[in-house]
Amino acid sequence: QVQLVESGGGSVQPGGSLRLSCATSGDIYRRMAWFRQAPGKVREGVAAVYTIFISGPRTYLSDSVKGRASIFISKNTVDLELNSLKPEDTAMYYCAAATSPSVDHGVSPLDSKNYDLWGQGTQVTVSP
Repeated sequence: QVQLVESGGGSVQPGGSLRLSCATSGDIYRRMAWFRQAPGKVREGVAAVYTIFISGPRTYLSDSVKGRASIFISKNTVDLELNSLKPEDTAMYYCAAATSPSVDHGVSPLDSKNYDLWGQGTQVTVSP
């Protein structure tokens, strides 16, 4: 089975940037996303990319990172670039993939219900 392996996390000062990478052991799935979870908080979808459309890839960003984040894809990786980092961005970041070809367009791409394959996570800590 394809595995997802995240990397790129670390400690950074507020205002800094990080690029998180999710490497797959095969080709990337056609629906992939990044989630994060801070201690004591619910898991939050921050970015997703769908390559199921004829018109090309579509990306989705949460309001919490919109304007500060970008998602990039290659044959085997899905990267999340985070800029202007804030202390509230501190969390474990997880890569996720939807392995089923069935798509429920009534479910937000940032909803974890879409995804059934998860990586182990990479920690991001933002502090002075």
